[in-house]
Amino acid sequence: MSRIGKQPIAVPEGVTVSIKDGVFVAEGPNGTLQRELSSTVSVSVVDDEITVKPKGNSAFQRSMWGTTASHISNMIMGVTKNFEKKLSFSGVGYRANVDGKKLKLEMGYSHDVNLNIPDGIEVSAEKNTITVGGPNKESVGQFAATIRSVRKPEPYKGSGIKYSDEIIRRKEGKKAV
Repeated sequence: MSRIGKQPIAVPEGVTVSIKDGVFVAEGPNGTLQRELSSTVSVSVVDDEITVKPKGNSAFQRSMWGTTASHISNMIMGVTKNFEKKLSFSGVGYRANVDGKKLKLEMGYSHDVNLNIPDGIEVSAEKNTITVGGPNKESVGQFAATIRSVRKPEPYKGSGIKYSDEIIRRKEGKKAV
């Protein structure tokens, strides 16, 4: 039994949800999100509660039960308030600038790294912090991971891009005899 899946999901005020042709749609103050539902679960909307149930008893159907409930819960949370990831960077000459729909990163390479900001994502860069936000939890997390992959933090000096709550274990360098 899925502990997440069997809990009903409450729909807050100001959010409308609907299911059309196997596509779940959530509309709220921060926009509209939609996701195709798995055929192994049944989703029903009654009053202001959403219930998710598996259509059978196989391991895959039970695993999709909790996954689908989590996706729906994240969509409802995203249309009410944005998800946010903060990244911080350190290093000599490292800079980040937002220019329209591009994020320009100067991370010690011979060239600048330009990343296109996906639709629905807001990015801001101040001093040594990059903030990624938006209603879709998956796309926010994926773009933050893409930014981090440009220059991963290294364990000796601690320079690179890391999540603000991430702890980098530092290593001791070579010792002089």
